[in-house]
Order: sequence, then structure tokens, then C-alpha cells
Amino acid sequence: MSQEFLPFALPNIGEEEINEVVSALRSGWVTTGPKTRQFEADFAAYLGDGVEAIAVNSATAGLHLALEAVGVREGDEVIVPSYTFTATAEVVRYLGAHPVIVDIDPATFNIDPAAIRAAITEKTRAIVPVHFAGLACEMDEILAIAREHGLKVVEDAAHSLPTTYKGRRIGTLASDVTVFSFYANKTMTTGEGGMVVSAHPEIIKRCKIMRLHGISRDAFDRYVSKTPAWFYEVIEPGFKYNMPDIGAAIGIHQLRRLGGFHEKRQAMADRYDRELSDLPLILPPRPVHAGDLHSWHLYPVRLTAEAGIKRDDFIIAMSEKGIGCSVHFIPLHLHPVWRDGYQLTPARFPNAQAAFEAEVTLPLYTRMTDQDQTRVIAAVREILGA
Repeated sequence: MSQEFLPFALPNIGEEEINEVVSALRSGWVTTGPKTRQFEADFAAYLGDGVEAIAVNSATAGLHLALEAVGVREGDEVIVPSYTFTATAEVVRYLGAHPVIVDIDPATFNIDPAAIRAAITEKTRAIVPVHFAGLACEMDEILAIAREHGLKVVEDAAHSLPTTYKGRRIGTLASDVTVFSFYANKTMTTGEGGMVVSAHPEIIKRCKIMRLHGISRDAFDRYVSKTPAWFYEVIEPGFKYNMPDIGAAIGIHQLRRLGGFHEKRQAMADRYDRELSDLPLILPPRPVHAGDLHSWHLYPVRLTAEAGIKRDDFIIAMSEKGIGCSVHFIPLHLHPVWRDGYQLTPARFPNAQAAFEAEVTLPLYTRMTDQDQTRVIAAVREILGA
């Protein structure tokens, strides 16, 4: 291989982030403290519309907190799409509830509102829509279904910063809670981490308490308050989901760079669209509503029958050319834990199954150069015989 291997994704960390982390280390406050408070305030201000934000150590933790806060309990049912990462469903089981897994829209890969409606029972408590790849779900329809049946809506926004829906940023819609991810390959990162966002004070209060062992005061409050630092009360058996200041220090500057990151991702998606449009591929859909933003966390394409190559063989061929690709996702109904535990078969999820069999995700991240993207495009064209 004459050229260096081009990975599927890399984080984009600058000197500002590094210096902020060093500042946290030198301050002596490395767990949840002043930098986490700043990051939460900055993130809430970025979204606007009066939301509050709670930083956590992963989006998985955030989804768990969110579902607990909206009242999901043992025996309840929560509707989730099959075409998602397992975290979306596994947090439902943390609470002793059951994920009800449904099919997706074949064009967008987002949860199908008709499938949601068909899955509702007397045990249904909540809906978790996932904005796949950074394209917003049809939230008006989902929220209308929720209102009609008295259900809670917790948005899995792991892919969708800074996605908009009908001109409003994801995180500011009429859902009960929205959860973002800052994992290493997301549109901004804190290494590991996530953010729980809500406009409902009672939900925020519950998440704050449950985020740190069910303690009535977090460590930062205890050690800077005039009230004796040693005194606190445990009012619930909570979790250990707080974000440390080291991660928040990265997030402070990643958030400031998010606009530039998105411009780069948008430009790369536009270029892929232009230079791959004549190939036997189905390119990712664009937002339905004029002026809306797609975050372009992922650039997923589908091989058509005319491609003359199977998806797995295509990924191997790209790897042999020194380029990493991925698949998003292996749907839940194919994983043994969900397949066997809930007697799921591919026939029940024809759209998710068809998407999985044809989908491949091409590299798209802000550290890629024009030359890197040229390599990817040339490799795709050569493999597909163009």
C-alpha cells in the first residue's frame, strides 16, 4: 500500500482544547466542576429557547437518565427503531422496561411514524426517535402521535448536532428530553460524553440528582458552598454519570468550532453528491424542509443491484485501497440479544433489513483534506467501474 491508510473517522482537536485541558489539570479540579458548569451553560445558550443542559459521561447514560426522569418503569414499553445502535434499546432494559422495535422509512432510515402508531399498546410509555446520520425525523407527526396517546418523547440526537427541523435546532422542539453524544467520531467531541437537554425544570432536576448517586448536592456545590461541605443527603439510588472537567474542557472549544466543523462537513457532502451521482449508488437524502440543516455526522450510501458488487466485498476492496469504511447499522433485529429475547425476524423489518444489506458509510470528518476526499472518490469510482 503506497499511501497511508485513511481511517473512517478521526477527531479534530486543536490547541485551544489542549490548553483548556491543561488548565483543568493544573487547577486541581478534574472531576465535575467549573468547566463542566461553563460547558453546560454554553451549550444551553447555543441551543437557546430556554432549555437547560446537563453534561454526562456518555449519551447512553443520558438516555438512561432521560427515560428514568420521564417515568419509564418496570414493565413499560418504549418504541425504538431497529436501525440504530444498541444503546437506544439497552437503556430501556436498564429500567426493567421493554423496547418495542419497529421499522424505518426506506428513504431516510428514520423511524416510520406509521410503525410507531401501529406499535402502541396500553403499556407504551415513550417513543425514542433517532435522527439517523444527522437528518431530522418527521417530528411534527411523531409529537402529534405522542400527544394523542399521552406518551413521552425522548430524542436520541447522538448524530444530530447542529441539525435543524423546520428552522429549529434539534434540542429545542416540543419533546420532553433530547440527548446528544460527544463520542470521538461525532460532529464535536469530548472524548466520551453526552448532554441531556430539556425545557422542563422537573426533568432537569431529576437528571441532576440521578446523575450522581441520587445525592441532593453535587460535589462542586458541596465544596464551594458556605453550607458544610461534608453534608449531603442521598434521596434516590442513583447512578454515576457525571462528566469530568477534563472532558468538558475539550467540549467548551469544540462547541465554539462547531459552526466551522459543520461548514466543512456540508461542503464534503456536497462534493460527494456531485462526484458520485452518476454511479450505481443511492445517495443520502437531503432535508425535506427548505433551509434545514443536516449535520452530516455520516455519509451513508447504498449500492444498487447495478453496482455489480456486494456491500461486504465493496468494503474489502476499499480497505485494499487504503480507505476505511463502515456500516450504519447492523439493525437491532439481527443482534442475538434482541432477536432471541423478543423473537424478531427480518421479515418484520423489511426496510431496515434492505437498508442494512446495501448500506456503506464513506469517510467524512473535518480532518480530511481535499486530497483525502479525492482518494475516496477515485477509489469508489474505480471499484464500481466508472
